Amino acid sequence: MDLKNIFEKFSGKSKIFRNREALQARYHPEKILHRDKELEKIAAILAPSLKGEKPSNLFIYGKTGTGKTLCVLHVAKQLEEFAREKKGNVRIIYVNCKLKRVADTPYRLLAHILHELGQEVPSTGLPTDELYKAFYDLIDRRSDVIILILDEIDQLVAKSGDDILYNLSRIDSELKKARLSIVGISNDLLFAENLDPRVKSSLSEEEVVFPPYNALQIKDILEERARIAFQQGVIGEGVIQKIAAISARSHGDARRALELLRITGELAERKDMNKLTLELVDEAEEKMESENIIETIKAQPQQYKAVLYTTIILNEKNMEINTGELYNHYRRLCSQIKVRPLTQRRVSDIIAELDMQGLLSAKTINRGRYGRTKSIECTIPLRLLEHVKKILREDLGL
Repeated sequence: MDLKNIFEKFSGKSKIFRNREALQARYHPEKILHRDKELEKIAAILAPSLKGEKPSNLFIYGKTGTGKTLCVLHVAKQLEEFAREKKGNVRIIYVNCKLKRVADTPYRLLAHILHELGQEVPSTGLPTDELYKAFYDLIDRRSDVIILILDEIDQLVAKSGDDILYNLSRIDSELKKARLSIVGISNDLLFAENLDPRVKSSLSEEEVVFPPYNALQIKDILEERARIAFQQGVIGEGVIQKIAAISARSHGDARRALELLRITGELAERKDMNKLTLELVDEAEEKMESENIIETIKAQPQQYKAVLYTTIILNEKNMEINTGELYNHYRRLCSQIKVRPLTQRRVSDIIAELDMQGLLSAKTINRGRYGRTKSIECTIPLRLLEHVKKILREDLGL
């Protein structure tokens, strides 16, 4: 097949897009909408670094697509720029703990941090204690205030345990010249509650919680990005409003709303249409459904994945699942993967969260004098189940 005609159509100027990247997750807008309160709070907590003082450790919580990472990096960038202007010594190090071979062991995390500070170490082979000492010596020589941003920090703890946080938090008490603060970002609102008490105590963190966006806020964000991303006049009537309503109703996730808008535009481009239409939004939403279920599952903290995997396995055995039954099997899975099980109450909270995300259905059933219980079943489409199980097995180390 001669594909030149297809390539030729896309090689020139797009009649749909002006700047496609404005709708992608890696794009960092100069203007962040509907997060003034959160930006101000983060800035106020980190600002003491400008005087050479250690800011409080900070934990940022909120569901996926609520602007957590965007806001933290926005504040970090401006903080570093301001510090340079004032001849301050503030250094920001950002680590995405979800990336493989970056933060899946304490050794790799420390090696990555040292690399960011300009010191290369072997990818394996040295004692981890030696890397802690190299990190300590390097930052204390520089007399910097180091702000270490650990994005998806729950993934780090799931892979490496929480000793890494304890050791990093204790380094600061031993530093003579430098200061070290930790900023953790997580989509698990109860992440810190499940840390070892000594770790939680040593962190002494402050918290900022990001609520989901509502329909009007998502509409504003879409309109702002659409102005940058699309050619003038290509967005049909009601398209932005429909995408905002869909997104607010199902997840409040601005990132997925922007993705839906981008896919709608790409479908229009491929069909050689002049406008984005409501029908294209429906088509794009259907296309995204399968992809989003997979991405949503991949983004879950480890304990959520354990609960979800347990439910899928019990469903396949045609078992009627209530909370107690699920919890018993969940504890066995935790023993198998060598993870400390949560309390039954906490697992009930996770079931409710997964229900809200549409991955499970948890219906309350009244059993008369036997009281109430929940009937739990997996709602992931059958066509995706094998793929989902494969992902969960790999992530849980089964």
